[in-house]
This record gives sequence, structure tokens and C-alpha cells, in this order.
Amino acid sequence: MAKRDMIDDLVDIMHPMPDPPPEDATEDEQEGHDAWRGEVDGQRRAFEQNVRLADENADFYYDPLLAEIARARTEMRAAEARMRLLVAYAREFTTPQPYQLKDLAAVTGMSISGTRTAYGDTEITDVARRLGRPPRPRADASATQHTDSTRGA
Repeated sequence: MAKRDMIDDLVDIMHPMPDPPPEDATEDEQEGHDAWRGEVDGQRRAFEQNVRLADENADFYYDPLLAEIARARTEMRAAEARMRLLVAYAREFTTPQPYQLKDLAAVTGMSISGTRTAYGDTEITDVARRLGRPPRPRADASATQHTDSTRGA
């Protein structure tokens, strides 16, 4: 029996194999499931190869578990930044009116006040640059002024 190591465990955690299809699955469902399993298997092999190469070729101490946790944190921060841009778009760029704060709060998992302050001038400027157009005019600019958002590092 081959010895399992942490990298094998990380493969199982990061890229779990799909559960088998139900016994009454149609032929098309079975084929789709087989294709899905093949895709996941490829992802697992690529992930394992990358982690093993990093482990073998690191010029410094490399801990694959700590590296994956750090990568997950980086991905979370990137997702949070995307969410701020999307909320800025929903509030500042959609016409004829912005999305309601209560609706945005529900999908972001924030409070209404948290959603109101989730973005600032930095995000508005970034969305405007990406879209190539300014935000929609505000009815009362003084009531909805934003300051530059600062997020924890």
C-alpha cells in the first residue's frame, strides 16, 4: 500500500472527486458525470504536480498546507475586491436608478449600512475606467458622497 502524505490529503481537500451518479441516472447523465469526473481528475493531477514541484524546487522552507491557506486568503481578498467593484457598479452605474441597498445587502451577506460603505471613490474610479464611462449623475451628490475606501491589509 502506498504511503499517503500531506500533498495527497491536500489534493482530496482541494479537488474532491464527485460522488457517484444516482443508480437511476440516464445514459446522458452518466456520460456527463463521467466527463465531470475526468475534468476533476485532470485538475487533481495538475494540482498535485504543481504542489510537488514547488515542494521539491523551493529555495526556502516550503510548507504546502501553509501555502494553500495563504493562497485561499489571497483568493478571498480578490473576491472581496470584486464584490466591492460590483456593489459600486450596482449603486453608481446602473440606470435609471441604483440597486436597492436591501437587495445588495442580502446577496453580499452584509448589513445595509455595511453595503452602503462597502466601496468608495477608488472603486467608483476603477469601475468607470473599466467601463470607459462615468457613473450616472446623482440626484443629490452631497447626500451620497464617498470617501476613498481603505481596506485592511
